[in-house]
Amino acid sequence: MAQYVIPLKYRKMENFHIVFWLLKDIGWCLIWKPLGIVMIFPTLIISVVIAWRTKRLMSELCHNLAITFWITANSYWMISEFLHIDARIVYGWVTYKHLALIPFLLGVFCLAYYYAIWRPKNPDSLETL
Repeated sequence: MAQYVIPLKYRKMENFHIVFWLLKDIGWCLIWKPLGIVMIFPTLIISVVIAWRTKRLMSELCHNLAITFWITANSYWMISEFLHIDARIVYGWVTYKHLALIPFLLGVFCLAYYYAIWRPKNPDSLETL
């Protein structure tokens, strides 16, 4: 049986990523704008690095890209609330908060592609699920 092994330095980075993510969301929850906004950068950068490092395994890549899009959507939503534009109308019934659906849906599409298209066409490929 094949094993997926994460090098310790990568795992430490992934764990530290969670700290940044939590600090970002704590800043959002408590409306500490500087903390929330500053924590976007390490959270998003590490997310991209993790996705890049897992690019050889499609299952990992698609899930890590979905996480990157999730953090992007979440960060945009937070900023729109901080700037008090989240409820403003962009067009018709669409508000600025609704624009967060774009990266959220990109994440869903990454996972839909993996489960509905790539995985059925590559049943014998190495995967982590």
